[in-house]
Amino acid sequence: MTVSLVHLSDLHFGGLADLAQVEAVEALVPDLEPDAVVVSGDLTQRARHGEFQRARAFVRELGRAGPVYVLPGNHDVQWWWRPFVPFGSAAKYRKYRQYFGPELTPTLDLPGVLITGALTSHGAAWGSLTPRLRDVAVKGHLSKSAIARATATFGKARPEQARVLVLHHNVLRGGLSRRMGLARWRTAQRRIVASGADVVLCGHYHQEQVETLGGAVVACAGTLSTRSRGGRPSVFFRLLIEADAIHVEQYRWDASRRVFRRSDRHQFARRRLAVDPVVGAVTADRAVEGGQRRS
Repeated sequence: MTVSLVHLSDLHFGGLADLAQVEAVEALVPDLEPDAVVVSGDLTQRARHGEFQRARAFVRELGRAGPVYVLPGNHDVQWWWRPFVPFGSAAKYRKYRQYFGPELTPTLDLPGVLITGALTSHGAAWGSLTPRLRDVAVKGHLSKSAIARATATFGKARPEQARVLVLHHNVLRGGLSRRMGLARWRTAQRRIVASGADVVLCGHYHQEQVETLGGAVVACAGTLSTRSRGGRPSVFFRLLIEADAIHVEQYRWDASRRVFRRSDRHQFARRRLAVDPVVGAVTADRAVEGGQRRS
């Protein structure tokens, strides 16, 4: 069985969304015949009602092609409410939940793939604080409880299912700025590897990136906004997950023709994982790990 996923991120509906790109995606995605579409956060720019309404309409349109998985990014969090409600976090996500449901990190169980998320967008929180003032409400934090939940979910996956972990912040160092999206990133990377994920889908950085982390394929999608990193053309991904391989296709924005065109393609061997159903421990068959081909 081959599973097809479309991965988008960082739409930033509001003043930054590039509507030509948005409309091109809406037209193209049905032709890609995805089994699911993943949107890894930052649907809005300022977490305003009008922005969420447009984002919801976009998600509903994509839903014509298949189920859509969404979780919040840092721009979708009303983090400025935290000083007024210091001992609760519900206020920060109230608008997001109004438009996309109560579950911030849902699970999507499909033939051939199990998709779940880990919340990294907490606004101004202890776990994401750094000495740099500019990081307030921007940096993400992958908590022990969030990754434990994802690991437990992957422990219930059927043998044929690929395990896909979705989070908003980039888990690898950005190619241009060299910045990490997550505070305490070394701990976060260890937790991600131990979770048993075959694929990690993220965004936040506004630059496409495809690499491996401890045997898992990490695909960091670009943005559909006007703020692509370094002025590069926007990129989204299509993933084809097979029993022994994972293919990541890049669809790059052609501004002159106002369409997305398939460009680079990455191929990785898919590792085989064994999960202890009692403790959730994961081991990998090293003979199947690694390997990348770019065309």
